[in-house]
Amino acid sequence: MFPTLETDRLILRELTNEDAEGIFACFSNEDVTRFYGQETLKSIEEAEKFVDIFSKNYSEKIGMRWGIERKETKGIIGTIGFNAWLPKHKRAEIGYEIHPQQWRKGYTSEAVSEVLSYGFDIMGLTRIGAVVFIENEASNKLLGKVGFQKEGVLRNYMYQDGKAYDTNVYSLLRE
Repeated sequence: MFPTLETDRLILRELTNEDAEGIFACFSNEDVTRFYGQETLKSIEEAEKFVDIFSKNYSEKIGMRWGIERKETKGIIGTIGFNAWLPKHKRAEIGYEIHPQQWRKGYTSEAVSEVLSYGFDIMGLTRIGAVVFIENEASNKLLGKVGFQKEGVLRNYMYQDGKAYDTNVYSLLRE
């Protein structure tokens, strides 16, 4: 059963087909996708495929993605979760996005903190990594704030709109 997590202001829950509109609202916005390594979505059908991919990744134990929902409103404002989950090696990479209307309100930081705790305490991870476009100042700052250490730069690591970008690679180790 997919776990539901809760913070002071948020519910992190399993994504369903009803969330396709919220996923589309995020991933069709170029402000969100420009530092994501993901092409901007053009249709709601593409968003529906995301729900299927996230569900399949969880069932195959290679990823886990929660919808981020504010407690006082229905509908997701973003997603967060683990990619490249390797239970045998007790590691995963965290990834997240949030709709620009919800930027600078502390929601991403709140969700990241909860997911990190879940990863270490419940999933038994010993390492959580992150790969972030160098130009993504907000995400680089957030990861430092929650304790990630920068390990280096991966040159020409991610492609966006046909162009190669360097990324920072971070890790947070279980204490």
